[in-house]
Amino acid sequence: MAEEARADDPAGLVAQLIYLLDVEEIDTDLYRGRRQPEGVGRVFGGQVIAQALQAAQRSVEAPKVAHSLHAYFMRAGSEDYPIIYRVVRDFDGRSFANRRIIAMQRGKPILNMIASFHSPERGLAHQVPMPDVPPPDALRSETELREEIADKVPEKLKRFFLRARPIEIRPCDPRDWFAPTPQEPVQHSWFRVAAPLPDNPALHRAMLAYASDMTLLGTCLLPHGVNWISGKVQTASLDHAVWLHGDFRFDEWLLYTADSPWSGGARGFNRGRIYTRAGKLVANVAQEGLIRQRD
Repeated sequence: MAEEARADDPAGLVAQLIYLLDVEEIDTDLYRGRRQPEGVGRVFGGQVIAQALQAAQRSVEAPKVAHSLHAYFMRAGSEDYPIIYRVVRDFDGRSFANRRIIAMQRGKPILNMIASFHSPERGLAHQVPMPDVPPPDALRSETELREEIADKVPEKLKRFFLRARPIEIRPCDPRDWFAPTPQEPVQHSWFRVAAPLPDNPALHRAMLAYASDMTLLGTCLLPHGVNWISGKVQTASLDHAVWLHGDFRFDEWLLYTADSPWSGGARGFNRGRIYTRAGKLVANVAQEGLIRQRD
């Protein structure tokens, strides 16, 4: 079992995340997802997606690799219990395979996900170019930016707001946490795990799926000048889709560029594109989330 990581130990934090996403097989196509150490309250949605993908990847033979996943959140997961994942082998073809994954806690489903796998092939290729943004070396980390304003954070939120994370994020346009003003629903951030990962492509895909739920939902709040720390809006992921286009390493910098073309009816829609530092588009993401106003 991974030892508890210190806040100043990136390698330990990443080892802890690897352990968290390494689902335990308890029977054929049945897995147990571990709990976040010291986790309190609601389970992070990216964790459930990543553990579900890890379970599905265990059931598919090479050379097929995951190229897309579509997930629906039904109930909030609780940090008080492990999560059980059941994999259903819906289809195994010569080129493609499909898996259905049901994540459950206390006998009730909290997430349904379908993942598709494809054997590598040659084909026509094009991509949208990467936006022109500052490189990660020219930017400050989200951790540094949060520590600067620690004295302004309400005491009940301070531990969560300042906790050490295994994913390093460097926003191109840092947000104003306490006096947000309406702005264009577009944001760009560089991200990566904070320490080297093993040469395991399946793990890198799971890590990307985990991190793809970060920063994205906040994009649809930008035009409205609100955020979760104000307590004036309730947010939650409703569904989440990821398309994986090619190989990458998640211990190297990737650019997450997000936009939100619509919100309404207490829901917001967000899109994301993920590029390598060299400008290769390696993933697309889409998500609809709950953005319910509070008095």
